[in-house]
Amino acid sequence: MSNALAINQFDEATRLLVDRYQRDFPLSPQPFALIGDQLGLREADVIERLARLREIGAVSRVGAVVRPNAAGASTLAAIAAPPADIERIAGIVNSQRGVNHNYEREHEFNLWFVVTGRTGDDVHSAIDEIERETGLDVLDLPLEQSYHIDLGFPLFDAPSRNAPCIESREVAGEADVRLLAAIESGLPLTPRPYAVIAGAIGEGEDAVIDRLASMQARGIVKRFGVVVRHRAFGYDANAMAVWDVPDAAVDRVAARFVEAPQVTLCYRRPRRPPRWRYNLFTMVHGVARDNVLDVIGGLTERARGQCDASAVLFSRRCFKQRGATFVRREAQHADA
Repeated sequence: MSNALAINQFDEATRLLVDRYQRDFPLSPQPFALIGDQLGLREADVIERLARLREIGAVSRVGAVVRPNAAGASTLAAIAAPPADIERIAGIVNSQRGVNHNYEREHEFNLWFVVTGRTGDDVHSAIDEIERETGLDVLDLPLEQSYHIDLGFPLFDAPSRNAPCIESREVAGEADVRLLAAIESGLPLTPRPYAVIAGAIGEGEDAVIDRLASMQARGIVKRFGVVVRHRAFGYDANAMAVWDVPDAAVDRVAARFVEAPQVTLCYRRPRRPPRWRYNLFTMVHGVARDNVLDVIGGLTERARGQCDASAVLFSRRCFKQRGATFVRREAQHADA
């Protein structure tokens, strides 16, 4: 399916559904009915549209996007895989349950993935196992500072100015994690989804709704809504631009970068000399490679000579993409 077809096959109501409800999804007993009232659709039509989007892989789920390390531990990692062997190595990486994203990118380090776990030890164990099974060193790049992390941007309208990043140090408690585990695959597409989740974890519907609202207010859940797969909507010219910025200047440069509405991610991670010199990461999603390069060129201007080096890593293939996993390994094995 071509990118143009992927973009044009959605009617106006579906476009509004996707653009408006990637965040601020209704926390009410019948959220799909409320959305239907706002879009001029029947409740069943909203549910049917979301089910169809999920079926074709355009939407992964309706659910929570959790702040990094707010309900466990995570890191960004990379491998320099022999190109002829990359699919086999990607399969080994994907076999780790804690890996939720895995992309091929244009660089010597050509396989980039996110490893999550309930604890830092879980993450380190997964990385150790990947190194053992692949025979390759893993570049481990844990988050040091987030400046802007929000992939909930409009797909059909021009992006607006990025909202300021509100930092939070609150972490999820046991009851929070239990709820996040129950919805890690998304809300059930049924008229009263919160009641279904409440029944699964032995709580009341109102308690589930209140806890989700609390986790958003505490900054544990960064956004709650429709989680899209951008490539299905024609956004396949996506690039991770990385920058070597003097430590004393990195906060100032990042503040300038996030002023650009096309920047969807911006964060600081450690250098790993001599093979990895970059400490500031940005992500730009686009439908055309030239447009993305223009945006990155504009970021270079914003850096105003305070960047010693940079590199652009366009995505080639997505080997894995799903939400974070919150179910403990022991529970998962017990249910198998």
